[in-house]
Amino acid sequence: MAGPLLAAHICAYRGDLLAGVDEVGRGPLVGDVVTAAVILDPRKPIAGLADSKKLSEKKREALFEEIQHKALCWSIARATPQEIDTLNILQASLLAMKRAVEALSIQPEFVLVDGNRLPQWKYTSEAVIKGDSRVAVISAASILAKVQRDREMNALDSQYPQYGFAEHKGYPTAKHLAALSLHGITPLHRRSYAPVARIISAGIE
Repeated sequence: MAGPLLAAHICAYRGDLLAGVDEVGRGPLVGDVVTAAVILDPRKPIAGLADSKKLSEKKREALFEEIQHKALCWSIARATPQEIDTLNILQASLLAMKRAVEALSIQPEFVLVDGNRLPQWKYTSEAVIKGDSRVAVISAASILAKVQRDREMNALDSQYPQYGFAEHKGYPTAKHLAALSLHGITPLHRRSYAPVARIISAGIE
């Protein structure tokens, strides 16, 4: 209840074209950090929006399709492992957020960003701590980003089945770390992350 109410309050003062943006994938050792931006259509409400991490996979998948069908516009963007290694994960995440909002087919009048930092951009915006559980439009963005990245990890699992990406989605679990020690790194591992850097320094590439 709090999320939609907060979003409606902000809309009343900032205009109807309110975008939410969120990222998924700061913690994993492999793959892109994925971001999404969404402008919802107030004439087409979507029930059940919440922080993507608190929803079941089945519910996220259903909402992913509904958001794409009902939103005024949406976009998904990313920063690559190479950009993460060059910029650091925070700056790469902010860059990916900027790309997502700039890619919207309808440009927003105001942007709400999950977290406590804003990208450097031209948009009037505000950072909202825990916005993915407080603001509907950020929740929608978190769902798009989460489902997209999970699908990419499932595809990577088919390419590199020995790492278990479909199970842990690239996070540094015991299984993932053991696979790194045994098989070395893939081209999509983030070389600046400490567990990966240790493998490289040990010569197990």
